[in-house]
Amino acid sequence: MTNRDMLSLNDNTQAILQFQYQISCQLLDLHLNGLGEDEYSWRPAEQGLHITFDSGVWRADWPDSESYEIGPPSIAWLSWHIIYWLSMVYNHSFGDRTLQRESVPCFGSAREAIAHIYQLKNNWEAAVAELSPQELHKHTRTNWPFSNKSFYELLAWLNLELMKNAAEIGSCRFLCASQKQEND
Repeated sequence: MTNRDMLSLNDNTQAILQFQYQISCQLLDLHLNGLGEDEYSWRPAEQGLHITFDSGVWRADWPDSESYEIGPPSIAWLSWHIIYWLSMVYNHSFGDRTLQRESVPCFGSAREAIAHIYQLKNNWEAAVAELSPQELHKHTRTNWPFSNKSFYELLAWLNLELMKNAAEIGSCRFLCASQKQEND
């Protein structure tokens, strides 16, 4: 019996993925709630991924590698990263599949970034809610960051990515608060 056969016997895939997504969203809500502008732009180290204002536009750093030497990201960068992958996966799953990284907006304020994250989440949730359980097993909507996988695998990836970024934001907030306390 293959995994696909087991899923057709008792397909709880949609319920499980929704449960995971809701937990990830709760963690994100916890760490974005009350996020101040000072925390948003705070850098946990001199070196690390951040955003910059260049020629009138906010831009996010793009790492050449994922090695530890690049340093820890700021909350501003992590917020952009959520906007980046959520925008890309939405466009390539439900849109015209033309969005490129350079066109994903970056925001210089926590308020704007958070509003955009929640707008993207609402769009994503509405689009996914329209899918039938059968559509979750098809490959047609899985176009970024990988292809030739069932859409439920993309949903599982998105849940993990959201949980990871939410935890990273929380970790940054803890570091920021402890450093602030040490300096007071």
